[in-house]
Amino acid sequence: MKKFNFVINGNNYGVEIIGFEDNSVKIEVNGTAYTVEVQKELKVTKTPTLVRMETPKPTRKESKIQRTSIQTTNTAIRAPLPGTIIQVFIKTGDRTTIGQKLLTMEAMKMENNVVSEKDGIIRSVNVKPGQTVAQNDILVEIE
Repeated sequence: MKKFNFVINGNNYGVEIIGFEDNSVKIEVNGTAYTVEVQKELKVTKTPTLVRMETPKPTRKESKIQRTSIQTTNTAIRAPLPGTIIQVFIKTGDRTTIGQKLLTMEAMKMENNVVSEKDGIIRSVNVKPGQTVAQNDILVEIE
């Protein structure tokens, strides 16, 4: 199986592990076979075992897709990462199109462009250059 070299009190010993069963190990030391008993310490884990409850199946009424009316609401453009605003390209009342660059921010030592997710009118710009933002802060609202 595995071979090891040990130096004990300045003497070299070539040890080969032949087999391992329960708490006894058969080894060969410099050509002589020995059976050695291994004592194990049982370690109790401190991490609790989580048991998840089974979720109930939805009723027939709950599983149907609900139809809702389409409402035009403001879309909030949020900060993808914490960072600092470098430049703002729009102001309140401007028209915007999908993919238009709204602002540039520095996050993780990289410049990131934040673009519009829909066509519309800028309702509010909540940041200015030099401002620090956290992840998911609302930067711009588009109607």
